[in-house]
Amino acid sequence: MANLNKVMLIGNLTRDPELRHTPSGKTVAELSMAINRVWYNDQNQKQEDTTFVDVTLWGRQAEVAQQYLNKGSSAYIEGRLQLDTWDDKATGQKRSKMRVVGEILQLLGARNSGSSHGGGAAPSSSPRVAEQRPQSPMGASPAAAHDFQEEDDIPF
Repeated sequence: MANLNKVMLIGNLTRDPELRHTPSGKTVAELSMAINRVWYNDQNQKQEDTTFVDVTLWGRQAEVAQQYLNKGSSAYIEGRLQLDTWDDKATGQKRSKMRVVGEILQLLGARNSGSSHGGGAAPSSSPRVAEQRPQSPMGASPAAAHDFQEEDDIPF
């Protein structure tokens, strides 16, 4: 049976990324994103909903997030779901929380000119940070979108 655990999110950070290091020296960043959804109900009234998602980034992605993102920044995250479980020390009850482990980070939009991380606009091409590309079943690495040239004669 095939399995798939893939998440793609575009949203805004609800707080500045929190950077730390594991005892083995690996860099990890924790951030929280707000993902907004807008739709119209049967009476054609605008409805809005916000989902808050915790995201963990590792290695270079964590460093980039801490350097370039802050509260309110827009970002694209591609990753996988992970369920964390633990026993609550105060109540002794089992607790769990779903989070996204980011595998690809792409910065979106311009940086805030008043941010604590510097000013000015983001580069014309947003940096895309990926630790590793998963290998396809045949052993070849999947091609990135920028590896293809767009042709004018495509009929669609």
